[in-house]
Amino acid sequence: MEPSWDDLKIFLSLAREGTLTTAAKALGVSHPTVARRVQALEKQIGVRLFERLPDRFVPTAAGDELLADTEAMEKAALSINRRSAGLTDTVSGVVRLSAGEAMSALLARHLPELRKSLKQIEFELTASHSLANLSRREADLLIREQVPELGGIVARKLGRVAYSIYAHPSLANRKPELKAAPWIGFDDDHSYMPGQHWLQELLDGARPVVRGNNWLVLLEAARAGAGFAVLPCYLGDSDTKLQRIGGVIADVFADQWLLVHRDLRALPRVRAVMDAVIVLFQRERALLEGATIRPTNREKRT
Repeated sequence: MEPSWDDLKIFLSLAREGTLTTAAKALGVSHPTVARRVQALEKQIGVRLFERLPDRFVPTAAGDELLADTEAMEKAALSINRRSAGLTDTVSGVVRLSAGEAMSALLARHLPELRKSLKQIEFELTASHSLANLSRREADLLIREQVPELGGIVARKLGRVAYSIYAHPSLANRKPELKAAPWIGFDDDHSYMPGQHWLQELLDGARPVVRGNNWLVLLEAARAGAGFAVLPCYLGDSDTKLQRIGGVIADVFADQWLLVHRDLRALPRVRAVMDAVIVLFQRERALLEGATIRPTNREKRT
């Protein structure tokens, strides 16, 4: 009897995760199930596939050989899954879209109109900075600021996001010197975010007095009057509780890319959402680039 694909998937997960507990969690099965299925696979093949160390399972030489073959099988199975999804000709079903939290907030703001034109599509919108695996269909579409060097990924540039300084009017109207003003920024683990290098130079390397790890946290802190913040213009300009301080910061911007796996770009429901997102970015270009600002903010100083 040949090994079943279900047993090989369990073997593959244990080889990757290293422990029964983490493999079981990744697979959504019980701890004993993983142990039992691996033992049955070893008995069926007639060779030990893992060395049982005190803290983890390590593939034997035979296990390494089987691992390479199983990974090739997995790659083929994923490809079949993606390609078979494209055989349908209906614009319906679920489309998973992943973007950063600020961009996800912008997309969520426009979901009513997206749903109006795509009534048969269910949207799953995930706010995340991590790169979802398009090959495994953890997401169908990604919006990111960089194009990863991964095979099979097709990228379309959506536009460019501008950034500016924002504060609650009660704080902005005091007209403090920017260098001496209280600032809101990202924590050390997120110092790579747009505008943070500019802010560090302004403060001569000093850290902002309020720090967070999420654009929406910075936005709420600024709205509450906790300090000045560098924010994407599409967040700051559309918020009536914030006042823009000056124009866009010329050296701070972020290109936005729409990413899709090449096997999914022709899938009707994915293609329909891609087209709708592209149109949305084209229509909102002025807001994204900081060219649209409320009249009450136009005369405020830099």
